[in-house]
Amino acid sequence: FLGAGKPPMYGDYEAQRHWQEITYNLPIRQWYFNTSDNNLLYWGLDYPPLTAYHSFVCAYIAKLINPDWVALHTSRGYESQPHKLFMRTTVFVADLLVYIPAVILYCFSLKETSAKKKASTCALCILLYPGLILIDHGHFQYPLSLGLALWAVLCLSHDWDLLGSVAFCLALNYKQMELYHSLPFFCYLLGKCFKKGLKGKGLVLLAKLAGTVLLSFAACWLPFGTDVEQIMQVLRRLFPIDRGLFEACMFSSPTHCPDKVANIWCSLSVLIKIKNVISPRTQLKLSFAVTFLSLLPACIKLTVQPSLRGFKFALVSCALSFFLFSFQVHEKSILLVSVPVCLIINEIPFMATWFLLVSTFSLLPLLLKDGLLLAYAATTPAFLAVCLASFSILEKTSAEDLQLKAFSLSLKGYVSWFKSFPRIVRSLFLLSLSLMGVLSVLSAAVPPPQSLPDLFPVAVAVVSCLHFLLFLVYFNVVILWDSRNRGQKKLS
Repeated sequence: FLGAGKPPMYGDYEAQRHWQEITYNLPIRQWYFNTSDNNLLYWGLDYPPLTAYHSFVCAYIAKLINPDWVALHTSRGYESQPHKLFMRTTVFVADLLVYIPAVILYCFSLKETSAKKKASTCALCILLYPGLILIDHGHFQYPLSLGLALWAVLCLSHDWDLLGSVAFCLALNYKQMELYHSLPFFCYLLGKCFKKGLKGKGLVLLAKLAGTVLLSFAACWLPFGTDVEQIMQVLRRLFPIDRGLFEACMFSSPTHCPDKVANIWCSLSVLIKIKNVISPRTQLKLSFAVTFLSLLPACIKLTVQPSLRGFKFALVSCALSFFLFSFQVHEKSILLVSVPVCLIINEIPFMATWFLLVSTFSLLPLLLKDGLLLAYAATTPAFLAVCLASFSILEKTSAEDLQLKAFSLSLKGYVSWFKSFPRIVRSLFLLSLSLMGVLSVLSAAVPPPQSLPDLFPVAVAVVSCLHFLLFLVYFNVVILWDSRNRGQKKLS
């Protein structure tokens, strides 16, 4: 793993271990404060309370096995093989208990994949998505927030709106990056309330939802709720906005290079040094404005016409807007877009597969730092092969297959090349795969010029960003031109 054996920080693995050390040995009131026993500059907690509680549970088990693993101060940089096995096991258990069951139940709930074989195929493709495998088990992360978000989607698909709200509140209280998905959840549920009528059943549902959210947050924050300063300190740790537009410090290690993220700001910084020409406060305002404007159309459509289909596409579109335009973005945040894309792989297998390949490619600089080149080279072609075999994606490139039929009809007579649209799309896909393959080989095997040491990471970021911008346009077109408002009883 990145940083192994390299003091003073040792990498993301050490971050997770250190949080266990802190939560087990210190009282709750000190978890987020800088003290002699808790140096916040050394992997200080910067995730919401549920992450801290999870670290405490893991630490309790670790203490029973070997107290040295979580000993205060003396356990820094601990990297024994038994401890690595323990830490990997905790991730695998989180997968088995939360993420994998949500994926399987989701796929078996899909209307179009009611047959067990089709549902199994869909689940296999989602579980083989390389990005999540490489980050969770290679870079070392827990899948709990994404798993809880999946449970929330699953609950909403069965009209269990209150249970879904609880699940999403738990996801948000595990990682604050779940804010990427918050607006689609809010707009979908608000739209359902409007649809039921705010003078009758809709008002009752709205009151129940509000109460559920408040109680869920109160339960998660209860140990901190007795002191306003405690709450404010936790919030300052979660949202360190003073560090600037490019400082993804709530996620990153000291070895992280913040200018190589595949979003619009880092890509533009290749031409314009935004950090030098715009003040940090202006950067924050600009980022907020562009993010808000980019996700507004999808949110309005979802509120006015709430449907499960629209909700799933809005999850993708809004998360992608956040990734491209928001403040303090890390490479790993693309997983917050990729998991919702996995949820619609049965509806648009070609575009979903393409996006998931690009999202994995965008992580390449991080994966190279982690020593995961071989894993990347093995899992990515395997994922593509499974999708080709399962969905025959190259045969599903018509306007109808890509959910663009309504859009194409609106352009009929204006765009003459729509007849050759499938061939053009396939050609672009193959060109994209070739470009990503070449850049992957160059990044791994060719030393960059001395005058341009970051040439390949920057190229990967810019190429990925251009792909993501086109995908953002595509998903918004699908959302805005979709006149279907399917039933609420089953996933569609």
